[in-house]
Amino acid sequence: MASSQVVRIRVAQHAGVCYGVERALKLTIDAASAARQPVCTLGPLIHNPRVVAELSAAGVGTAGSVDEAEAGTLVIRAHGVVPQAIESAKQHGLDVIDATCPYVKKVHHAAARLAADGYQVIVVGESGHPEVEGILGHAGDGAVVVSGIDDLNDIVLGKRVGVVVQTTQTDERLGQVVASLVARVGEVRVINTICKATHERQESAERLASSVDAMVVIGGKNSGNTRRLAQICAAQCPSTYHVEDADELDPIWFQDVRNIGLTAGASTPPAHIHQVIDRLVACNPDSSVEWNRD
Repeated sequence: MASSQVVRIRVAQHAGVCYGVERALKLTIDAASAARQPVCTLGPLIHNPRVVAELSAAGVGTAGSVDEAEAGTLVIRAHGVVPQAIESAKQHGLDVIDATCPYVKKVHHAAARLAADGYQVIVVGESGHPEVEGILGHAGDGAVVVSGIDDLNDIVLGKRVGVVVQTTQTDERLGQVVASLVARVGEVRVINTICKATHERQESAERLASSVDAMVVIGGKNSGNTRRLAQICAAQCPSTYHVEDADELDPIWFQDVRNIGLTAGASTPPAHIHQVIDRLVACNPDSSVEWNRD
C-alpha cells in the first residue's frame, strides 16, 4: 500500500469469536486459574493454533486421548466428543468440565432422537472432523457422513433417512444433499442444525466481499468454519487472503487497493482481529476503519 493512498478498511458486521467458543475459553481459563491440579483439554480446545499456544502458556495442556490425560481436570473441547469419552474420563478419576458448544449439543440430541425414531442418520459435514466424529457417536448404528451429493452414490440408503448437519456447514451444501435424498428415498426428515452464528458470519462476509478490492479472513488454517468463510469470500473477491496473524500480511497484496474487507472465523478472539487492523493501518496511516453495524 502506498503511503499517500487513503485506504478504507471495513470489518464485517458479524466476525470473530462466537458464544460457544467464548464459553469454552472462559470455562478453561477459569479452571486453570483456580486449579491446584493439572488442567488439560481433550484435543485442541478450538481450531485456532494461536489460542491453543496461549492456553499452553497459561498452563493448560492438551491430551490426545483420555489415557494421555494426567490426573486432574479434563476439559472437553468445544467441538464435543463421543459419549464414551466422557464416561471413560470419569472412570479414570478425572474431574470433567464439559465445554462442548451448546449448539453442538443440540446436534447430538437431534441425531440421537432421529436414531431412536428409526431413521438412518446422515450427517452433512467433514468426515474426520472432531465435531462430526462426536455427532456420529450419538447417531446410532448405520449413521454416515457425506460432504456433498457425490458421497451419496457410495451409500446404501434406507427407506427412512434423517439428516443433521455440522454446525459450520453452509445452507447451500445442506440444501443440495437434501434435494438429492428426496429423489432417492421414501421419507426424509431434516433437522437444520447449522449454527445461527455461522450463518450470520457467512452472510455478512459474502456481502462485504462483494464490495471490496481485497478481503482478509482471520483464523486458524485448521478451522473448518474459517476456511469456508475464505471460500465464500474468494467467490466474491478473488483477492481474498486467509491469515492466522498479522505477521502473514504482505503489503504487496494491497498495492493500489482502496477498499479492504475484513472478517474472522468463529474461533478468532477480538485481540487477533485488532492486531491485523493495526498492521493494516500501520502500512497506511491515512486509513479509515469502519465496523459495519447495519
